[in-house]
Amino acid sequence: MKPIGKDYVKKKYDQVVPGGIDEWPVVSLSNNRDAFIKEVTAESIKRIKKLTPKRSSLIEEIETTLFREKLRVKRNPWAVDPPDEADFLQSIKDRLLEISTNDDKEDIDETLEDILSEIIERYASEIAGNFKKSRYRMARSIVTFGFARLLNASRARGFWSIFSTRYSLQDKIHITGEVEELRTLAKKGTIIMVPTHFSNLDSILIGWVISALGLPAFIYGAGLNLFNIKIFAYFMESLGAYKVDRRKKNLLYLETLKSYSSLAIQKGCHSLFFPGGTRSRSGQIEKRLKLGLLSTAIEAQRVNYQKGKRDGLHKIFIVPVTLNYNFVLEAPSLIREYLRLKGQERYYVENDEYSTSYKISAFLLKFFTKGSDISVSIGRGLDVLGNYVDTDGNSYDKSGRQIDTQEYFTKDGKIISHDQQREDEYTRMLSDRIVEEFHRINKVFASHLVAFVAFEMLQKKFNKLDLYNFLRIPEEDQIIPYEEFKAVFQTVLRRVHEMYNKGEVSVSPYLTGDPDKIIAHGLANVGMYHAKRPLIKNKKGDIYTQDLNLLFYYHNRLVGYNLEKYV
Repeated sequence: MKPIGKDYVKKKYDQVVPGGIDEWPVVSLSNNRDAFIKEVTAESIKRIKKLTPKRSSLIEEIETTLFREKLRVKRNPWAVDPPDEADFLQSIKDRLLEISTNDDKEDIDETLEDILSEIIERYASEIAGNFKKSRYRMARSIVTFGFARLLNASRARGFWSIFSTRYSLQDKIHITGEVEELRTLAKKGTIIMVPTHFSNLDSILIGWVISALGLPAFIYGAGLNLFNIKIFAYFMESLGAYKVDRRKKNLLYLETLKSYSSLAIQKGCHSLFFPGGTRSRSGQIEKRLKLGLLSTAIEAQRVNYQKGKRDGLHKIFIVPVTLNYNFVLEAPSLIREYLRLKGQERYYVENDEYSTSYKISAFLLKFFTKGSDISVSIGRGLDVLGNYVDTDGNSYDKSGRQIDTQEYFTKDGKIISHDQQREDEYTRMLSDRIVEEFHRINKVFASHLVAFVAFEMLQKKFNKLDLYNFLRIPEEDQIIPYEEFKAVFQTVLRRVHEMYNKGEVSVSPYLTGDPDKIIAHGLANVGMYHAKRPLIKNKKGDIYTQDLNLLFYYHNRLVGYNLEKYV
């Protein structure tokens, strides 16, 4: 077996951009925010008109948008929503009514143009980030200095340990994988980072990782719901986030969002978005990705080629990242929601436990003074077609043959202006490759493995029950004799090691050595902050669960590797 030692390097990285923060593309974008919003608005209007070439189809699309927006305001309002939203929507409705009684086609077209422009500009202004250098520096200082102080206080002894610099966040958050390749590619082109998504903390975590690696700030799509939480709103604004409102499903909004992403990438802004679209409700690594924002990478690459930008600086690189936790803050509410949606209302969803700044702050304090580590796995760089690239940015197909990605956007020696069908297919290809990479670079923790084995053993014992009836089995049936558990655990562990040797998955250094110690480590860490633990030992030393739903959630992290047949 390949040796599994300490899998991260603790070091201070120099800044990738030697000119400092003023040279960052995101700073230029922020300095010209108003002009960029106008550019996004114009591009979005052009897209929408292309999709709705007839006057009647445009009117229908605006009416659909109005209906959905009024429904959203009524049924699902958020604190972060603008206070004048109802008035704005009413004004749109009034003008649409005027159009319906107007016979002057030129007047109708002019009014439609005004309505469309107002809606799109409003969307673009809402989406647009507002990166500020001073805030960025302050946020970075709060995270790196404040949490490092807590970390030193917890790991060293005595009052003065709080001022120690022995431990840094890299001792708590382990950055592993293709770090140097990422830094090199960031100098040669535009990076689009695509992480897995399990927790609301992911955005702050990945923002810190980007800063710690000496990379310039990325723009990234953060759920607008996060801006309801003040502590998140501050960090998101500071770290270059643009806002994504998952409630808005209308064409006008989605095209504006895609225009924003594509134009920013074309301007060389490194970008980050969670391709799963939202947090994984089941705890499973994403299998189906949202293709909307992902397609903007394909589009931006094609536009760069159209503009004659052939040098490496205008090549776009996709970098998959997995965030590996022993526990997820919101797991109880996420798995309830998953079961409710899957089980057709048989489960009731409660509010997110971590929905206020106070609760988030309390958790962060607990996390940095106790608890287990987080691992962030950086994958190999890909081009927009999903091919691996080397550190010079050259693309290679599955046979290891160097290829020119421009050829995939060329027909008869000319760059294709726009072939939606072809770009849709490229987006699907890229999506499939990202999912493959997620599973390859996913780091198996002992906590994941004990949860997987325990849940599979219990489910096989009650294999005639469907999932929902199984999740209701009585407590006395949720106990597994330790020796039985250990035997199965060792079998599955051997298979995980085989997969690791083949490069099919990554593993934690804690997954080597004495099986009893590995199991003990897994039990100590899995879902460690939940009031009801997903897995624990009883007084007899046997394994049992205090919450079968939570055990299901943590088990799901290893679904997709065909490990079930080894249980």
